[in-house]
Amino acid sequence: MISVIIPARNEVQTIRAVVEFVRSDPRVTQVVVIDDGSIDGTVEAARLAGATTISSSLLGKGASMEDGVRSASEETLLFLDGDLTDLAPDLVDRMVAPLLAGEADMVKARFVRQAGRVTVLTARPLLSAFFPELDQYEQPLGGIIAARRRVLERLTFENDYGVDVALLIDAVMSGLRVVQVDIGSIEHRSQTLDRLGDMALQVSRTILDRAARYRRLGASRVREAAERERRHQATRPIPSEEQGKCAGLVLFDMDGTLVDERFVELLARETGRSRGLAAYLDRAELAPEERTRGIGRLFRGVRQQTFQDVAKRMVLSPGAVETVVQLRQLGWRVGVITDSFFVAADVVRRRVFADFCLAHLLHFRDGRATGDVALNPEMSCGLGCPEHVLCKRNALGQLLDRLRLTLDRVIAVGDSDNDVCLLRAAGCGIAFRPKSELARGAAAHVVEDTLTRVIEIVGGLGLNLSAASAGDSRPGRSSRAWWARGGR
Repeated sequence: MISVIIPARNEVQTIRAVVEFVRSDPRVTQVVVIDDGSIDGTVEAARLAGATTISSSLLGKGASMEDGVRSASEETLLFLDGDLTDLAPDLVDRMVAPLLAGEADMVKARFVRQAGRVTVLTARPLLSAFFPELDQYEQPLGGIIAARRRVLERLTFENDYGVDVALLIDAVMSGLRVVQVDIGSIEHRSQTLDRLGDMALQVSRTILDRAARYRRLGASRVREAAERERRHQATRPIPSEEQGKCAGLVLFDMDGTLVDERFVELLARETGRSRGLAAYLDRAELAPEERTRGIGRLFRGVRQQTFQDVAKRMVLSPGAVETVVQLRQLGWRVGVITDSFFVAADVVRRRVFADFCLAHLLHFRDGRATGDVALNPEMSCGLGCPEHVLCKRNALGQLLDRLRLTLDRVIAVGDSDNDVCLLRAAGCGIAFRPKSELARGAAAHVVEDTLTRVIEIVGGLGLNLSAASAGDSRPGRSSRAWWARGGR
């Protein structure tokens, strides 16, 4: 049997429906609404719906929740907010099932909602910095929680909007089994900006307080958070809200294409490692993945700032910025794809104003390279290229799926043997100042002077924005089945 606890303050418009909703579940034997000083008739509406109502012992959501635990008659407890609407019919069952099955000590709801600004702008960044093990919980501030009474009696209830995230942190740090379940889409009442500011302040204070208690404050934690963010950016190049809204995709190589130099050669010269680099560059007998990892080890100990400074000083190819900006103005998504490292590629990407970049991730600790390299998962996914395990062409299949494009809307621009597979696979391959006859022969067009020629080529293709923006999802050469066969 289940006791449902609903802290409420001035929720007269929704509280009756919430109470009636949970009372319709035969396993709910008690519904307790803890009133936090309402003046709008919330208490009367809750009573009419069949709830037991009590006054909070102290102003604040946390105190109301703790009062609810003391007043509950059952061992299985479910907390709901009083302003919820559009609840899934089986919400109660979903929330308590892991408890009844003995699979969890606490259950947090995962749901889709329109708001959540304090979660996105305050809670998640701080949790990522100090409690990265909580990244998996999508609604750390959510008030929909199920737990055993004996579990909650061991935890501390903060007396403000920090209560929910504090319970989550304390439960996880205590070794309790905390799972999250999907309850679909729900709606909360919108809050004023002032109220959101108060929430953000209280949530921030709570997370920082817990970070101090668990000895997680310190500059090293912030640096670790920055490294995790870099990894996330390297593996999620296109924001989900931008997927599927473009005229087409243009992929530029970095070294020799967007920039007129080779990044690792400049970095080796800067750090006195040119002789060591010669053992890896232009060695056809080395597998690409072996070469990339070897170069990563070569730069072990180099400061992250040095990587970025060298990337900032690289000479851009003629017309690089103008070309990328014009393509984006025409509705094309523009990406940088390179065999180099993300720490440099992202700098170049920002310099030319491209949308995203794909590169290999060199790890850093305390601001210095560890020498360890994580190969870009898009390029090493094993889809697309029949010849190479690690290949730029492998990334195309996943990018096409995300953007809902066909290959005739893909343009690739490169200059060397490393770009050949990509140039051949794209709907239109452009060799820019090609360094080899193989690259020249793989492309449909060759450009020797300025990258602005790419704009002219795009204009001559006759592709328009309207067909792509309509979400053309016709089965064709971009289908995963075709891609898995190597694009044949």
